[in-house]
Amino acid sequence: MAPKNLFILAGDIGGTNSRLALHNLPAGEDDESYKTPLFTKTYGNESYVINHGAEAFHVILNTFFGEFISSDATELTNAQFEQGRKNDVAIVACFACAGPISHNACTFTNIEFKKEGYSGADKFVIDGNIITDSACGLMNAIVHCKVVNDFVGQGYGSLDLDVSKEAVSLVPDSDKLVDTLGPKVCVGAGTGLGQCFLTRSNRDPSLGYECFPSEGGHVEYAPRSDVEIELLQYLKKKFSQNHRVSVERVVSGKGLANVYEFLAQKFPDRVDKKVHDEFLTAGDMQGKVVNVNAKEGSLCEQAVHISAAAYGSECGSAALKFIPTGGLYVTGGLTPKLLKYIQPSDSPFMKAYHDKGRVTPLLDSVPIFAVLSEDLGLRGARVCATAEMNLWLAKQGLSSSAAEKSVEKVKEKSAWTNPLMAFLHVAAAVGVVALIGTQRKK
Repeated sequence: MAPKNLFILAGDIGGTNSRLALHNLPAGEDDESYKTPLFTKTYGNESYVINHGAEAFHVILNTFFGEFISSDATELTNAQFEQGRKNDVAIVACFACAGPISHNACTFTNIEFKKEGYSGADKFVIDGNIITDSACGLMNAIVHCKVVNDFVGQGYGSLDLDVSKEAVSLVPDSDKLVDTLGPKVCVGAGTGLGQCFLTRSNRDPSLGYECFPSEGGHVEYAPRSDVEIELLQYLKKKFSQNHRVSVERVVSGKGLANVYEFLAQKFPDRVDKKVHDEFLTAGDMQGKVVNVNAKEGSLCEQAVHISAAAYGSECGSAALKFIPTGGLYVTGGLTPKLLKYIQPSDSPFMKAYHDKGRVTPLLDSVPIFAVLSEDLGLRGARVCATAEMNLWLAKQGLSSSAAEKSVEKVKEKSAWTNPLMAFLHVAAAVGVVALIGTQRKK
């Protein structure tokens, strides 16, 4: 028998925040209500990492489940979660994490912590295998955990985007330029700089888009002015690099802080002491301090202009590499915050985007959108978690011969290309759709 209380847990785990959302499963083919989470919370990573080190994310998960149980969203108890499947609770999770993925684990690029008795810093890791096997408190309810790159989450989330309401076109009539068979690209700045691309089969478009991660945010930063050449030299020295630094060192929240820091040492007479003191004590929020204080003529404004131009240049480079006629989506938490430096046709972003020499006209065929919604990663993680629930149910032997055939069809089509339908094929075969409908709280 399938557990009576089935949930999917989506997580968008960035360098600064962990965003979590717990969902019911779809109760039918046309059910859209499951997209609205039963419970969602955001946790700042810094304090958890400082206080709990390698166990920080496990503490976040147990805190999240505890707050869910204490809320009005459920009548389930701590004991039911702690006993997991033994008490008919099963959660399948997918976490979209900001770093490269290997063997279902993410080593974060921008989170480190100090070990007691160890002089250096250790990288922060989220391991889906450890979470699946854990019997630690409320986490015992997680029966399967999948870890994907954060921009795999962004990519699948972009397929759920209503660009007319949740994005702005950066070139005229972008929505009319979209080729429904063309490649898509996401480039997004937040704590770091992420990128991904999606492709669709021309031979069988019904299979939908498949998303591929990349670490394109770590390609070389290419300065475009004399001041930016000096910035490159400064960053090489700061990060002990002989030959290059990543574009992420300029295009991200931390990158914005790096640019301001460089300008402050180059132009000490222009430093606003009050702003600078706030900057020095802001920790992970230094980029925010720079953006908020970007008054006309200030060092902060100059820093934002340099960072936004580098952002546009990198998006233009991505457009040339992939020719994303299906859409180039400028995502990430920094994008809506820097919109006035991105959206206008004469903005630092757009001028750099179009500054591609002889091949600039190629960009005329690329629809480009600045995404205002900051939950794409969570949406994509939900899509992936729904597909993983489908596969988990099948592995539990919750199948008839008809279900087994459905699973084979799902495998042939790649479960993540159409995860809702994949789940529903299996769910219908094993008779769990009706059961799911009864588990919602009235």
